[in-house]
Amino acid sequence: MVQKKICMLGSFAVGKTSLVARYVSSVFSERYLTTVGVKIDKKILAVEGTDVTLMLWDIYGEDDFQKLRMSYLRGAEGYLLVVDGTRKATLDVAAKLQQTVRDEVGPVPFVVCLNKADLRASWEIDLAWLGERVRVDGWDVIDTSAKSGIGVEDAFARLTARMLAATPQ
Repeated sequence: MVQKKICMLGSFAVGKTSLVARYVSSVFSERYLTTVGVKIDKKILAVEGTDVTLMLWDIYGEDDFQKLRMSYLRGAEGYLLVVDGTRKATLDVAAKLQQTVRDEVGPVPFVVCLNKADLRASWEIDLAWLGERVRVDGWDVIDTSAKSGIGVEDAFARLTARMLAATPQ
């Protein structure tokens, strides 16, 4: 049994909690609940014959009043960086968080979730700027929707594969 700690990072109200609920319990709620501190869930899956326990740390959203506590990242082997496609500012927060994590923790595997893909017609994010992050910084980006389930399993599977590949055998 292999255990991996994954942190959910992003601005407030981007859908971190909803992505975890969709992934772990296959549910979605329209009701918004602010995460206070950190909420931890777990999911066990089999990857190429190995049981992997994912410990999912859903961390409160970053905003002007609340900054990420580095202690929450201790021991993390990967993270999902969640962006709300309908709010351009959340992409800026994600870029700052990614830089902070790289500076504080090092080159930990991550996947960027462009969340709220079900609202694509309302997206405000700059796809050209995002393309630069993919090209220059190696961002691995996937469209997700906690509401419809689009891309959610794929995002966690991609991150899990990257973490397992980064683990010394």
